[in-house]
Amino acid sequence: MIEKIKQTADYLRSQVADIPTTAIILGTGLGSIVDYMDDKQYIPYSQIPNFPVSTVEGHSGNLIFGRLGNKRVIAMQGRFHYYEGYDMKQVTFPVRVMKELGVDTLFVSNAAGGMNKEFRVGDVMIITDHINLFPESPLRGKNDNSLGPRFPAMTEAYNKELVKLADQIADEQGLRIMHGVYVGVTGPTFETPAEYEYFRIIGGDAVGMSTVPEVIVANHAGMRVFGLSVITDLGGKDITQVPSHEEVQQAAVVAQPTTLAIIKELVNRC
Repeated sequence: MIEKIKQTADYLRSQVADIPTTAIILGTGLGSIVDYMDDKQYIPYSQIPNFPVSTVEGHSGNLIFGRLGNKRVIAMQGRFHYYEGYDMKQVTFPVRVMKELGVDTLFVSNAAGGMNKEFRVGDVMIITDHINLFPESPLRGKNDNSLGPRFPAMTEAYNKELVKLADQIADEQGLRIMHGVYVGVTGPTFETPAEYEYFRIIGGDAVGMSTVPEVIVANHAGMRVFGLSVITDLGGKDITQVPSHEEVQQAAVVAQPTTLAIIKELVNRC
C-alpha cells in the first residue's frame, strides 16, 4: 500500500503546483460547496492512479484543488463507502494520500439520520465523538509504523479546539448548531425504528454510513479532524417517516448555508 500511496501522491504533485495542507471530504448533497471555491482545478477520480470511483448519486467523484475564502484546500467531491463493495483500505485510501501530500487538518461532513429528540430535519450537528459499528477496521492487518502507531488513541478523535472554534463562529453568526455522537454503520439500508432506538440508548445522536473509517485513519496518521453531520431525517420507535435518498439529498442542500458558513470560516481561522 505504501507504494500505491506514494505513486498517487506523486501523480497529484505533478498536476498541482501548490498542495494545500487542509482537506475537506464532502458527503451526500454537500458537494456543491465547491461552487464557492475559487481558482479551482478538478481532477476526476477516474484519472487518479489507484483511486476508487464513487458510485453513489450525489457524489460527483472529483478531487478539487482551490481556494475557500483565503485558504487553499483539497476537496473530495464524493467519498467511498464500505457498502459499495470497497474494503476499508480502499475507503480510506484518499486520507492516506492526503497525509503523504502534507495535509495536517481534515474536515469531514456527512448526511445522517437523527435520533436525538432535540434535533430537527435540516439541523447541523458538530460531531464530538463517534461509536464504531462497522464490522471491519481500516487498521486491521499488519501495521506499518511509517503510517502511524499500532494502537492509536481515539480519546480525542474530533479535535476539541476546532469544536470550540466552530461554536464561537456559530455564536457570532447566530447559527443553530447541535452537538452529538455519530454512530457509523455499514448500510446501505436505512435503519429500522428499533435500530434507531438502540443507537439512541447506547449514546448516539445521529447515524450514518460513512466518516468513521476516514476519521480513524486520519487519527492514526496524526491529523486534526473536525466533523459535521447534516440531519436529513429522523428515526425512532415513534416515527413512521420513510426516508428516501432523494429526500436526504434535499435536506442536505437546505442545510448547506450553515455548513458552508461554519466550514469556510473555520478553514480560514485555523
